[in-house]
Amino acid sequence: MPVITVEMVGGRSVAQKRQLVREFTESFARICHVTPDVVTIVIHEVQDEHWAMGGKTKAQVKEEQGG
Repeated sequence: MPVITVEMVGGRSVAQKRQLVREFTESFARICHVTPDVVTIVIHEVQDEHWAMGGKTKAQVKEEQGG
């Protein structure tokens, strides 16, 4: 059973996540020649304070940009 794990900063809408799940499932099933019902997707949403790049958390970058 294939499992697709998505890690992203939180804040996307329910509609966006549903579209992501639908399109990942459709693409994986088509490319890997499996039925969509065997594709599992897990979305991990991470808080801004827990996601960092370049030595700064996402929250720090937002603060610096005035957001």
